[in-house]
Amino acid sequence: MSLRVCAILTLVFFLAPLANPKDKNKNVLPEYVLSARTVAVIENPNSKVPLLNPAENRVAQEDVEKALMKWGRFTPVIDISTADLVIAVRRGRMVNPTVGGGAANDRPVIIQPGEDGIRIGAQRGNPPAATSGQSQDPSPRRGMDIGPSDDMLEVYRGGVEYPLDDSPVWRFLGHNALRPPTVPAVTAFRKAIEEAEKQKKHKP
Repeated sequence: MSLRVCAILTLVFFLAPLANPKDKNKNVLPEYVLSARTVAVIENPNSKVPLLNPAENRVAQEDVEKALMKWGRFTPVIDISTADLVIAVRRGRMVNPTVGGGAANDRPVIIQPGEDGIRIGAQRGNPPAATSGQSQDPSPRRGMDIGPSDDMLEVYRGGVEYPLDDSPVWRFLGHNALRPPTVPAVTAFRKAIEEAEKQKKHKP
């Protein structure tokens, strides 16, 4: 299969849920999202490490965590198996050389004071897989990553073995959507929750 065909098929997969903006606006977030209090933010395991900027997804992951802490509704946690929600992030890029191998979400101890609290956590050993197809092969290997050019944030239900095997309950795709200081994807998620809570109050 040619690289061009792979790129087209991948873009169709990513963009299909966003094909009809009118339908997107009618979606109401389920109760488990509104009642959630803990969230694990991870790098999307389907996004390989870009060769030219290996840390870009890790930086996006931390920026989203900081934005969530500033919001104050959710408490970020390290272990996806204990989180109410799992948020997967991916910085936008169309086609880039990548390097694979290892667990993308194998994080060291975090002790980071800030204005909005202190993030403390540790991941010992390999973290739980977010998807049943996630590779734990530590051997380095080069490849190509094909996907949307815009940043992407996806929200999944936590408390299940492979949260990313299910469809995301909410997704935001946009130019620089994961960029600080505003992190527009988190702002959009906050608005979606506020709108869902308003609709919930108006129900008989």
